[in-house]
Amino acid sequence: MTTAAKNPARVLPRPTPRLLALAWLLAALALFAAFVPVLLPAWQLAALALLAAVVTDIGSLWRSTLPEIRREMPHAYALDRRRDVTLCITGSGARALDIDVHDLHPAEAEATGLPFSTRLAPGTQTRVTWQLRFRARGDFRFAGTQLRWRGRLGLVQGTATLGEPLDVRVYPDFAAVAHYTLLATDNRLSQMGIRRRQQRGDGLEFRQLRDYRAGDALRQIDSKATSRLRRLVSREYQEERDQQVLFLLDGGFRMRSHDDGISHFDAALNALLLLASVVQRQGDAAGVLTFACDPRWHAPAKGRDALRSLMNTLYDLQPTGRTPDFRQLAIDCSARLRKRSLLVLMTNVRDEDVDDLVAMAKQLGERHLVLVATLREPVLDEMADDEPLTAEAAMHSAAAIGFLAERERALAKMQRAGLLLLDATPQSLPAQLVNRYLDIKRSGRL
Repeated sequence: MTTAAKNPARVLPRPTPRLLALAWLLAALALFAAFVPVLLPAWQLAALALLAAVVTDIGSLWRSTLPEIRREMPHAYALDRRRDVTLCITGSGARALDIDVHDLHPAEAEATGLPFSTRLAPGTQTRVTWQLRFRARGDFRFAGTQLRWRGRLGLVQGTATLGEPLDVRVYPDFAAVAHYTLLATDNRLSQMGIRRRQQRGDGLEFRQLRDYRAGDALRQIDSKATSRLRRLVSREYQEERDQQVLFLLDGGFRMRSHDDGISHFDAALNALLLLASVVQRQGDAAGVLTFACDPRWHAPAKGRDALRSLMNTLYDLQPTGRTPDFRQLAIDCSARLRKRSLLVLMTNVRDEDVDDLVAMAKQLGERHLVLVATLREPVLDEMADDEPLTAEAAMHSAAAIGFLAERERALAKMQRAGLLLLDATPQSLPAQLVNRYLDIKRSGRL
C-alpha cells in the first residue's frame, strides 16, 4: 500500500483543452480586428480578461491540497492471472477537485480500467478498482500514482506523482497448472485433500501387522505371527517415503521456443512445481539444480516451507541463449548430491545432444536413477501432417519431417543406452511427469 503526500510541489502548469479553445477564439478575434479596427478594443479587453483568468487559475492550482491515495493490492501475483487493485482516494482541502488518475504499473503488466477521472469533494473518499495482469515472471516495481488536477476555472492543470514505489513479485501460475492436471493423474483424489489409501499387500516399506482380510495375497501372510497367535496375520506395506527427487532444469536457448503463448521453459517450470508439490505430499524431498542459465541450487527438502522456498528460488529465472553442457552438469550434480535420488532432467533433446546425454546418464546412473523429460514441439507435428498446397509449404513440411525423423533416432539411441525417457508436449508434460514419478515409486526402482 502507498500513501500520497497532501501538499503538492509547485508544478509547471499546463493548458487544458478549455484554455486552448479560448486561445483559438481570441486568435480569431485578433484576425477580425486586423481588418475591422473597431473590434480592436474588444480584442484587447478579451485578451486581458483571459490573461487575468489564467493567472487566477494558476494561483488556485498551486493552492490546491491534493488528496491522500492508498493502494490496496497483494505483494505477490501469479503469471497471467487477472487481479484487482483498489485505489482509495480521500479528499481534503477547501474545494472539490476534478482529477484524472493513472497508476504507474510496470510495463510488463496489462491494465484494465486505467486511467480514470472523478470529482472529489473535501472530506469524501472514492474507491476505484482496476485490474492488473502480468505477462512475465520476476520482480517488478510500481513507480507510484500519477494525479492530474485542474484549477478552479479549469484553464490550467498540474501533474504530480504521489506515493512511494512498491515492489511486487510475479510467480508461475502454479494454481492453474494444478487445477487442470491433477485430475489427469492417478493421484486424482489429492485435489480434494484426500490421501491415497495404502494398498493392501503392495508397496516397498513394511508398515504393520494386522489380521488377515479376504483378498490378501498369500505372500502377505506372516508365518511366524500366524503360528504364534494361532490365527492368520498379514503384513501390510506402504510405498517407501523419505526419498529424494532432484530436478535438473535446462535454461538454455532451446527452452525459449513458444507453443500456445507459453515458452518451453515456463511449461517445464510449471510441470516442475506441480511434481514438486506431489513429491511433498508423498513424503519425499524435492530440490532443483539449473544449468545453461543463472545457476540456482536448492537442496532436496520436505514440507510446505520447502516448496515455498523452491518456488522463491525459481520464480524470476529466465532462459538464456546459452548451449547446455550436459557433461558439466553431471560433474556439478555429483558434487552436490550424495544420497541416491531420482534425477529429472527437463530439456529439449536434439540429435547432437545424444552422446553427451548418454555419458551424463552413465556417470550419474551409477548412484542415481535418471529420467529425461524432453519437450516435443506440436507445431512440427502439425507441419509434418499438413498437406502442402504451395511450394513453400512443401519445403516446410519436408524440413519438419526430416527434423522429427532425426529426433526419433536420437530418442531411440538414448533408450538403447538404458535411459528412462518421457517425450511430451508442453501441455501434457505436467500430468505425464506426475504419472511417471508415481509409476517409478510403485515399481521400486528408486
